[in-house]
Amino acid sequence: MGIIWTIVLGFVIGVVAKLIHPGKENMGFIVTVLLGIAGSFCAGMLGQLLGWYRAGEGAGFIASVIMAIILLAIYGKMRSGSS
Repeated sequence: MGIIWTIVLGFVIGVVAKLIHPGKENMGFIVTVLLGIAGSFCAGMLGQLLGWYRAGEGAGFIASVIMAIILLAIYGKMRSGSS
């Protein structure tokens, strides 16, 4: 059940990040889910480094969305630089 919950939450975070971030990225469902999961994971790691979260504690929704937007911007820069 934990994996399904992670996928659902990753999808929601990815969709919210794509709605907030300006521009159009042609990303499918799987990449959107991976974006949300990566955003949540990176926000949790950064939060632990800064002392906001303890080990094993998940990142907050807002922090996950902000990190997903940052990852989406990086993805956009990498994609536009390669074409």
